[in-house]
Amino acid sequence: MTAGLVIAAPRSGSGKTVVTLGLLAALRQRGVVVAPAKTGPDYIDPTFLGRAALREAVNLDPWSMSPRRIKHLAATQATGADLLLVEGVMGLFDGAADGDGSTADLAELLALPVVLVVDADRQSQSVAPLVAGFAHWRVGVRVAGVILNRVASTKHERMLVDALTATGIPCLGAIPRNPALALPERHLGLVLPGEVNEFDSFLAEAAAAMGDYVDLARFQAIAAPLDADVSAAPSLPPLGQHMAIARDDAFAFAYPHLLDGWRSQGAQLSFFSPLLNEAPAFDADAIFLPGGYPELHGATLAAANLFKAGLVAARDRGALLYGECGGFMVLGEALVDKSGTSHAMAGLLPVTTRIDRPKRILGYRRLIQSSDLPWPGHLNGHEFHYSSAKQSRLPPLFAATDARGDAMPPMGAVIGRVMGSYAHVIDAA
Repeated sequence: MTAGLVIAAPRSGSGKTVVTLGLLAALRQRGVVVAPAKTGPDYIDPTFLGRAALREAVNLDPWSMSPRRIKHLAATQATGADLLLVEGVMGLFDGAADGDGSTADLAELLALPVVLVVDADRQSQSVAPLVAGFAHWRVGVRVAGVILNRVASTKHERMLVDALTATGIPCLGAIPRNPALALPERHLGLVLPGEVNEFDSFLAEAAAAMGDYVDLARFQAIAAPLDADVSAAPSLPPLGQHMAIARDDAFAFAYPHLLDGWRSQGAQLSFFSPLLNEAPAFDADAIFLPGGYPELHGATLAAANLFKAGLVAARDRGALLYGECGGFMVLGEALVDKSGTSHAMAGLLPVTTRIDRPKRILGYRRLIQSSDLPWPGHLNGHEFHYSSAKQSRLPPLFAATDARGDAMPPMGAVIGRVMGSYAHVIDAA
């Protein structure tokens, strides 16, 4: 039976992504088959995790997904692996605006122990009450070990480890400060692995650090068994029997659990690259444009005449065209990038989007729809963008509330069977 662990931290920026990547690579180098997973709706971290594990990562989202779905996804992901390693999100107890959906919620649901990554920079003995507070804050969440990060010296390490002795929680490792253990970021988070120069060298550095400074045998030994006997939850229906799905650096944000669910229901999935000016399959009855970074590729997409003509042809033959966030932007008339340059998009929705918000729009959404989307009327999703949309008066795709249930402005637009919004749909509500 596969065992599992959750990597968490007291706060964002503690280094849990780098530590998780290093652990995945270090364990893989030692012959351990590790299945990676990410807490929450994040698209980018799972790409890095999959690259480190050489095995696709999956999202486990305790706010948007039912307990049954999470347990089934975790068990399926762990099949054939020695260890399921789940990276947390933000701080251990940080969740949505309503307080739900935290890494702690996921750890408790799956009955998995937590390893806490603590940024030790500019503290010493105070690490003990910090760790003790997290360990005893919530019954049902077991902090089983600590990895200290950004330790300044051998003396600093000794002070930290001595202080932790009083907590009774083992220190599994102490990682020295190392400027090489850093990943670049941009407006929506980390860049994609393919955009990181010498990513393999970074990963080797991270794996070496974990191998040198973390007791990997002890780390594995505290993992707990997963419940493998979990029946599948119903998946969202496919958008069509043959779905053409955009896939490249401009359209990188498609959840694996949705794709797998559509395949399991008998849908044919074909993929195409708008950045390579590829058109969707001529016989597809549904086109899905996921989110991504179209604003970084505005000129290329504007010049992709075969791609845009393929969308028009699909609309004209009655196919369903659905775009999420970046895909919604591309269905519009124009995309104005951060420099103010306007790029012509597909022109299928009277929408112009601009990268102009000083602050990001971020949060979970409860969505209600009555369109041609073959999905339930009530859905759970997530919104994360810096752009704004100016559009003509059109029927919205979704009525929406935030995680607390407070009303949000209607989202997206619909013309016939062409539709989209800024929401990334995760599951049925």
